[in-house]
Amino acid sequence: MFTGIIEGVGHLAARDPLGGDVRFTFHVGSLPFEHVQMGESIAINGVCLTVVAFDATSFAADASTETLGLTTLGQLAPGAVINLERAMRPTDRLGGHLVSGHVDGLGQVLSIHEDARAQRWRFAAPAGLLRYIAKKGSICVDGVSLTVNEVDDAGFEVALIPHTVANTAFAATGVGSAVNLEIDLVARYVERLIALPAQEARA
Repeated sequence: MFTGIIEGVGHLAARDPLGGDVRFTFHVGSLPFEHVQMGESIAINGVCLTVVAFDATSFAADASTETLGLTTLGQLAPGAVINLERAMRPTDRLGGHLVSGHVDGLGQVLSIHEDARAQRWRFAAPAGLLRYIAKKGSICVDGVSLTVNEVDDAGFEVALIPHTVANTAFAATGVGSAVNLEIDLVARYVERLIALPAQEARA
C-alpha cells in the first residue's frame, strides 16, 4: 500500500527482455534508499513492483506482460524520469490517500496552463474510469495523489503547486504524454457494495 506522496525521482537505467517479459533496472535518484530489502514493494509511476535485486543506487524489478500492456511501463525507454515511492509502514502519516499501486487505466495529458504560481493540468481518461472520478475527490496520476478540481465527460483537471512540479516526474512530462491512473479505493468499494444483492450484503 502507498500514499501517493512521491519520495524521490529517479530514472530507468535499463530494460532487459527476460523469458518473454522484462526486467527493469531503476536508478533511485533522490529516493531515500537506506535499509531496502529484497522482496519489498516500490511504486514506479504508480505501478507496484517487487525488488528482486539491488545495490546502493539502483534496484531491479520484473514486469509481467500484463503490467507492460496495461501501464506506461511498456513504453518506458532508458533514461525516462520516474516517480518513486516505497511502500508505506503502519506508523507513516497518510499525507495523500490510500493507493494500491494497481493501475486502473491509461490517461493522457491534454493541456497544461499556468495559474498564478501553480499549473492547471487537464487529462483525458477512459469513459469506464471517469464514472469513479469526482470533483474534490482523489485520483492517483503516475503515482502522485492529486485532488480533482473539475471533471466532465471527456476528462478531469487538477492543480499542481510548484513543489509538486519540481519534486516529481511532472517536471519532465508534457502535453500528449501517457499517464497511469488509479481511482480512489473508496469508489471501488462503494460500487461493489451497491452492486451486491441486499441479502448478500446482510450476510
